[in-house]
Amino acid sequence: MEPNPLDNQLSNGFLAVVPHPEPRPLATHPPIVSSYNDHIRPILDAVDRLRNLQVMKEGIQLPTIVVVGDQSSGKSSVLESLAGISLPRGQGICTRVPLIMRLQNYLSPEPELYLEFNGKIVQTDEENVTCAIGSATEEIAGRQKGISNTPLTLVVKKDGVPDLTMVDLPGITRVPVHGQPEDIYEQKSGMIMEYIRPEESIILNVLSATVDFSTCESIRMSQMVDKTGHRTLGVVTKADKAPEGLFEKVTADDVNIGLGYVCIMGSAKDSLSKILLRGEYDEYPHEKQMHGTARFIEMLDRFANELQGDPESDQKSNFLMEEIAVLEEAKGICLKNFLPRTAFLTILHRKVEDISSKPSKLMIELWDYIQGVVITVLMDHSKNYPPLQASMRRAAQNLITKMKERAMSRVMEIIEMEKLTDYTCDPEYISEWNKLMGEEPKLLEAINNESFGKPYTVSLVGIGEVEIDHLRRFKHHLQQAFDLKMRMTSYWKIVQRRLVDTMAMFMLFNVQVLVNREMEVEIVNDLVGPQGGGIERMLEESPSVAIKREKLQGSIKLLRESAEIVATIVHRAATSADLD
Repeated sequence: MEPNPLDNQLSNGFLAVVPHPEPRPLATHPPIVSSYNDHIRPILDAVDRLRNLQVMKEGIQLPTIVVVGDQSSGKSSVLESLAGISLPRGQGICTRVPLIMRLQNYLSPEPELYLEFNGKIVQTDEENVTCAIGSATEEIAGRQKGISNTPLTLVVKKDGVPDLTMVDLPGITRVPVHGQPEDIYEQKSGMIMEYIRPEESIILNVLSATVDFSTCESIRMSQMVDKTGHRTLGVVTKADKAPEGLFEKVTADDVNIGLGYVCIMGSAKDSLSKILLRGEYDEYPHEKQMHGTARFIEMLDRFANELQGDPESDQKSNFLMEEIAVLEEAKGICLKNFLPRTAFLTILHRKVEDISSKPSKLMIELWDYIQGVVITVLMDHSKNYPPLQASMRRAAQNLITKMKERAMSRVMEIIEMEKLTDYTCDPEYISEWNKLMGEEPKLLEAINNESFGKPYTVSLVGIGEVEIDHLRRFKHHLQQAFDLKMRMTSYWKIVQRRLVDTMAMFMLFNVQVLVNREMEVEIVNDLVGPQGGGIERMLEESPSVAIKREKLQGSIKLLRESAEIVATIVHRAATSADLD
């Protein structure tokens, strides 16, 4: 069974698909982020310090990963997937100077980014790094479209990136665009050759799966300095757009990629980001079930309506009876007009307990929906690679099951917190309580009215019309019960809104974690992880082939035994003939 490559870009991770030509052992750390350890960073830092001292001008060569590729080969996508940030893109030339990217795994939740060039340091952040690189490039190479050999260093310290330093060079084009010098090809070629010629350089050759590798200018250049390919690694992008035969193309390796090929999967990830996070449905315009954010809102609105329509809120005929009963049980040796906190917490606990199944039900519904969308997208993007589909489906199901369990545990924690804690800093609570308490005189007047035709109901603002005849025999608890009811009514609106908001934020955060971080790790672990055995599974022959093989082996055994019998007979006949 053919281990075909995957899709386009895998953020923060590579999947080794076709090691060539000799078989190599599987990596013990599948995602590229985890393939480095803490001992590597000091060595890389030492090399970076030597590079900053420009020792290469003295003829001292340093080990360097050099990223090369033809224009529009997907070089920016590869670098973005490693660094986890956006890089300049657009029409025409984007990289005009050697961009040295120093990536460092950083445990702080806040990333640290800065540029080093022309002897100065410029701080930046993820949101503004593209503009910062553009400004620095203009300062180094001018505002036109020319190039410069003066390097620009980008330092990215971020949680989850690999400890890695590499040099990104301008994409190769033969025809100058408007504003470029006529000898732009010669300038680029000279710069690239300067970086890839040293034996210490590892050449990361980015190749689009949609083109013939042998026609790529970057391949021609790497072959000039690395004829055997022993220090050249091919990175195949846009695999999801490749015609049939990509597997044969990389295994044949007519262009001497000695370190093998890796492919990047990211089109599926981008699709999921659009569907589940950005609300873009261009890939599934007529399939409403795939319009993620719209379906999320529907589920959240339904959840909010279920909370507001809770029958606990409708006490027309039993108005204040729960509060009176609780106050009776909360009596103690204290001032008569003191409202015990235990009474409020008792009612709060009951109300939260009554709706406690609703958040869990919502979370199950959300994750079941997310699983359906994720598997649909993964299957659509891997339909040209059947050997991978079972692993991707299994990995997605396992991951979402784990995330659903974590979500359910978190929901239960939220419910328990609401049961035990009566707190809000929302000023609406006091204003709403004051408004509701303004109806107390109306209620007391109606209850104390002993005249003929006395009212049996009264309409209260914020409550509605309630029956009051049953309250006339509980006048000793009436004011406290009404106060308790109005406090709970005011607070319960905040609890309901807080639950809906918390569910929404929690869900969106976890979807982002799923798409941007955990899904890729889970899939890669299933495919090539030390426990996954995915590559071995993909190489296993189908049951039908196994049966044929077993039959053939049986036939071979039978034929061999028959041959031995015949050979024995022939030998005996020959021996007898010689004796005669």
